[in-house]
Amino acid sequence: MYKYLNIKQVDKLKGSIKISGAKNAALPVIASTILSDNEVTLTNVPEVADVKTLLKLFNLLGSEYSFKKNILKINTKPIHNTIAVYEIVKTMRASILVLGPLLSRFGECKVSLPGGCAIGARPVDLHLKALNLMGADIKIEAGYIHAKGKLKGCDIIFDKITVTGTENIVMAAALAKGKTRIINAAKEPEVIQLCKFLKKGGVDIEGIGTNEIIITGTDGELLKLKEEKIIPDRIEAGTYLAAGAITNSKITIKEVIPSHLESVLVKFSEMGFKIESTKNEIIIHSAKKINPTNISTTEFPGFPTDMQAQFMAIATQAEGVSIIEERLFENRFMHVAELNRLGANIKIQQSKIATVYGPTPLIGADVMATDLRASSALVLAGLIAKGETNVHRIYHLFRGYEKLIDKFKALGAQMELREETSP
Repeated sequence: MYKYLNIKQVDKLKGSIKISGAKNAALPVIASTILSDNEVTLTNVPEVADVKTLLKLFNLLGSEYSFKKNILKINTKPIHNTIAVYEIVKTMRASILVLGPLLSRFGECKVSLPGGCAIGARPVDLHLKALNLMGADIKIEAGYIHAKGKLKGCDIIFDKITVTGTENIVMAAALAKGKTRIINAAKEPEVIQLCKFLKKGGVDIEGIGTNEIIITGTDGELLKLKEEKIIPDRIEAGTYLAAGAITNSKITIKEVIPSHLESVLVKFSEMGFKIESTKNEIIIHSAKKINPTNISTTEFPGFPTDMQAQFMAIATQAEGVSIIEERLFENRFMHVAELNRLGANIKIQQSKIATVYGPTPLIGADVMATDLRASSALVLAGLIAKGETNVHRIYHLFRGYEKLIDKFKALGAQMELREETSP
């Protein structure tokens, strides 16, 4: 039976919560264990649907693992199958991350074309073009990428910055012969963690954290990967700070890396919220007045696309007009219609620019989640909407937020899962 999330209006939130490990860091690190010949222990791994989906795929490939209390012990040495099936890959586009390491280790693999959130095409052509340059023979057959060949290092220039593309090629290059240079590489903290993890495991990697990464491969020699703690989830952190902002409350988030959120914290400050941060804590204070803002999403260290929907929800309460430009994905304003159902006044121009007129009182209604981050924006709006809000298709949320309901309740929110009734 499907469930929906019922949210009651709250006056203020208060208290503190601990931020979980980052889903978007855990997935590539888990994928990279394919390159190792020893059991690897990963800590602070979030128990979210996407991680469980990837582990289901690893199980089908032949891996052995145990996963409890955020500790994952995984052994990929027994892998005997190199086909990533459609049934799993269709539910999570990050499954494409097994392509680089499987090909690099085994010389051949078949990976289904990916699915995941419906927020734009997000083609994998940049991944395939780069692997082709490294010597792979690639064919698309019956919805599968069939890749084979021994990989050799080369210069790769990404036409546009791609996070999963950078991660996939870093992993492919790790066991390749010779030196691979990735130009226009992504600089996200999650990419940095993957590179540092592989470097500790024996791969020579230079330029970590810059837009030019140089990897000297081991020519087929498997790695000895060390224990790793997954970094905190900067998007989860930003979402709970946004909950403090939209309810104009003081809340504290713990076990976070503030430098990963600089562009987001600047926007909170611009909107009138006082931000205090220490080494691993951030406190957001209420604002005397919520100011409108202008946002353009871009690659790290710019404003993240994964925080765009949450800030749009906050902007409905700002005193003035906010302009939000989505520059990375063409389909990422699907939450606009749902926010408008709650009483927001948001207009879209040219499919990539949203104008938010505020402040508008929100009134509870039934709304539909369309993707992971859109879901979180509807939850934020539900916190302040008069009466009750029901967010349907809530499964999107559990792809990326660990213990979301428990954490919101710890801050004083009133929400619960309810059974959908049959039509």
